[in-house]
Order: sequence, then C-alpha cells, then structure tokens
Amino acid sequence: MIEPRLELLGESHLAGIAALVDDAEMLRFTRVPEPVPNGFAAWWLRRYEEGRRAGSREGFAVVDAADGSFLGLALMASYDREARTAELGYAVVPAARGRGVATAALRRLSDWALDELGAERLELFISPANEASKRVAERCGYTLEGVLRSRYFKQGRREDTELWSRLPGDLE
Repeated sequence: MIEPRLELLGESHLAGIAALVDDAEMLRFTRVPEPVPNGFAAWWLRRYEEGRRAGSREGFAVVDAADGSFLGLALMASYDREARTAELGYAVVPAARGRGVATAALRRLSDWALDELGAERLELFISPANEASKRVAERCGYTLEGVLRSRYFKQGRREDTELWSRLPGDLE
C-alpha cells in the first residue's frame, strides 16, 4: 500500500511534472496543451510559485511517504479570497492509479483548503468521461451539482464539464 503525503511543489518535482504531463490520460482530462510545449513543467511551476506569493493558487507534489518518489499533483488552481471558494484538482502518475493515491491526495488537499485557508466552498471540474476522477470525488465527500454545457475549451474543442462541490459540513 502506498501512503502519500503532500509537499509544496518545487524545483525538485520538475522531472515528475514533466513525466506526468507526457501521459495521455493526464492530457485527455486536463487543460495542459497538446502537444506539451517545451519547458512547460518549469513554466507551470513558476505559475504556482507566483500564485503562492499572491495567495491565489497553490501547488503540492504528491509523494510516497516511504521513499519520497513523485506520485502526482494536488493543486488549488484558483482561490477567490472574498468568496472563500477554491477550485481544486489532482493528477496521479499511471503506476499509482487505482491504489487510493488520488483519494488520499484529494482528502488532504480538501482538508488543507478548508482548515488552513478557511475556504467555504471547494469545486472540482471533472470531465463526464472521467469515471475514475468522479469516484475519487465521491469518496472525498463531493457532490455532483450538474453539468456545465460546453464549458471546457481546449485547442478548438469544446466539451461539457461536471461541477462537483464540497462545503465544510458535508462530511459531518
């Protein structure tokens, strides 16, 4: 069994990020451009570091607590301080999928956003075709609110997106 932990995203995770964004499933269900531009991992890391300083975004690497190996990402893609609403996301390397890593990572990320930030609403945007991600959301106490038609736009394609949310008292 893998026991994942979150650590602040940093330069030591660049190789893991680069490998993750090279995965077809990651590309299929995320906003990462295809083909992935050269230097994308470093650009993405800088973006999250800038967001950390501004208080509008945060990135965590998901690592194996036993050996520190990179397992994926747990991200707060955006945070509206006034509304206290955070958009979260997660991605796991292929070798760690189906082993509870994404569920553990989203639980930790959600707890962090609720407890540390004082968020009052957490949101996930999930492709209707991403059954695995929807199961993770359900296990972590998120509720499907509905489908946002034609919301997701990536390189000339439009797709529907499901909106999942969690409020502070949902698991009580």
